[in-house]
Amino acid sequence: MSKPNILVDRKALEMHRNRAIGRDEYFLHELAIAEIKDRLCSINRDFQSIAIVSGLSTPWGQAFPKATIIQDKENLNLANCKYDLIIHGMALHWANDPVGQLIQARLALKNDGLMIAVCLGGATLYELRNVFIESETKLFGGIHPRFMPLAEIRDLGSLMQRAGFALPVADSTITECLYNGFYKILHDLRAMAETNVLVNRTKYFSRRGLFKYASELYEKKFSRPDKKVSATYEHIYLTGWAPDQSQQKPLRPGSAQARLADALRSKESSLPD
Repeated sequence: MSKPNILVDRKALEMHRNRAIGRDEYFLHELAIAEIKDRLCSINRDFQSIAIVSGLSTPWGQAFPKATIIQDKENLNLANCKYDLIIHGMALHWANDPVGQLIQARLALKNDGLMIAVCLGGATLYELRNVFIESETKLFGGIHPRFMPLAEIRDLGSLMQRAGFALPVADSTITECLYNGFYKILHDLRAMAETNVLVNRTKYFSRRGLFKYASELYEKKFSRPDKKVSATYEHIYLTGWAPDQSQQKPLRPGSAQARLADALRSKESSLPD
């Protein structure tokens, strides 16, 4: 089996997260928590053994006080077949091996246990990416690695199937946030430890004038009549169950008891050879 590409500097990520502890500015996590709680309310199941995989334990521990918080290391400290609910909370987009994380979660579930994962998706901060690419290209003739490549919903849905989940579902929500300027966006990202920790990131300070030019460009391209600027965040939610004999199975081809044409009250015709 080939090893996954190492994109994330885990030591730098841990430093950024330690810096974020105690700031209580976790609004992206709070949005995810509210959505997951709403989804759990629609499931007729009393979950008794819950684990939450996250790199920021504060918001998740406060929201689910009876859950066990598991640090999102590459090798998760999850016992096999122990939990009936695992929440992978806003950490999958920082995983060097996301499918490995999902497999570990699936193995830690009891039969017919549920996993819900939430992470940032590819539409996140497209405005900021656009501005930095344009700014660095104009000022320096090239760009530096500043943003983690975020997966699209279709890719993550495929990972759920590869990880062996039954009844996998992937969907997303888009949130447009308004800020009092470009630098407030950077402040919030820093407060939530959602800043650059790529292995191949530039290790020295950005050259003078980059952020000033990027700020001016951002306000020019993404400002609103009220003088606020907008930033987009995409949360992708992955839901899957540990396989169990009690779950619904798709019908075998040719086993239908009624014709679709009859249900639609239409005539059935053969396709030309």
